[in-house]
Amino acid sequence: MNFAPPPPAPSPLRTAWLMVALLLPVALLNYLDRQLVATMQKSIMGSVDDLKTQAQWGHLLAWFKWTYALASPFAGYVADRFGRRHVIALSLFVWSADTWATAHATSYDQLLATRAIMGLSEAFYIPAALALIADHHGTATRSRAVGLHQIGIYIGVMLGSLGGYVADDPALGWRWAFTGLGLLGVAYALPLWWWLRDTPRDAATPPARPDVAVGELLGNRDFRLLLLYFTLPALAGWVVRDWMPSVLQKDLGLTQGLAGVSAVVWWQGAAILSALGGGWLADRWMRRSPRGRQQVSALGMSLIVPALLGVGIVIGQGSLPLAIAFLVLFGLGWGLFDSNNMPILAQIARPDQRATGYGLMNLASISCGGLADVGFGWLRDHQVPLNLIFGGFAAVACLSAWLVLRIRATDADRA
Repeated sequence: MNFAPPPPAPSPLRTAWLMVALLLPVALLNYLDRQLVATMQKSIMGSVDDLKTQAQWGHLLAWFKWTYALASPFAGYVADRFGRRHVIALSLFVWSADTWATAHATSYDQLLATRAIMGLSEAFYIPAALALIADHHGTATRSRAVGLHQIGIYIGVMLGSLGGYVADDPALGWRWAFTGLGLLGVAYALPLWWWLRDTPRDAATPPARPDVAVGELLGNRDFRLLLLYFTLPALAGWVVRDWMPSVLQKDLGLTQGLAGVSAVVWWQGAAILSALGGGWLADRWMRRSPRGRQQVSALGMSLIVPALLGVGIVIGQGSLPLAIAFLVLFGLGWGLFDSNNMPILAQIARPDQRATGYGLMNLASISCGGLADVGFGWLRDHQVPLNLIFGGFAAVACLSAWLVLRIRATDADRA
């Protein structure tokens, strides 16, 4: 009796790229759900009676970041200990359900609660997703794979920039958008869990306890440098992402819809091209030097510095075209930076510590980003000139370029 041979198992490289493809829509929803709030500020404040001041709005943005930040190290450890697949799918389900609940919030306190829950649930996604990609992709393709995943994030932010138009449409409105996106994410969570695959783990070296894993990472001089490098540019990154639609609307007299598109689409589009090119460049540069990813990332900082200086100056002069030009320059730098953080971490931390390490990085970066949001709202209320604010961010980016070049990365993953 003849039996047909079993179908060949998919190649490791094919599986590795399939994981990236499955995670792309999740990354898109991860940032689309959070970005909508920034581009719908006018409509949300107009429909919630006890939400009145810019400082309140800054706290609303910050609550998301602080819960996200505080949960991130634990979220990373859970992904290292119990597997990336389960954590990713459950995270998507919970934050999507919370997105749906946001559409039904009627008070400032209810909005704060939904933003806190969203921060808590979304904290479990990025460390697990990037660690899963790093597990499947080796040194030759890792920056490209991470860069491709980050494109999902950028597209999510770009689509979120259209939120102002949706919110202004009488037939739709901001609540309609949150309802639809919440239901979409809930529907994708189960098939995502079914299709994702973790890599085999070495049973002889199980993940350490949380305190031991964190202690080993923080005792690593190169990880401390990466932690600081990852945090400092994010101060400007969060302010540009969260506040730029409001800044362009008020300082340049734009409509809510046009301000959202102008503040987001151009620089996120530039970041997409930069992440693709930066991932390819970093992978090739690694053939020549184990510091290739650091050097590409530092190149990104060299673009971010003049971009931040220019944005602060030209918005004060009332020029939208020049503001967009400098935002594009910012996006080019950001893509080079963003596509290489996990690959650099993979050079200095063991595989069973990658999600925990990225969780610690999120803790530092996003908690400081929340402070930046509150501080920027306070500075805006007190009429501090934009050129001074963004000049300070540019000085921080200069320091960041020096920090990343101080990391002593190896030419291969640590055993």
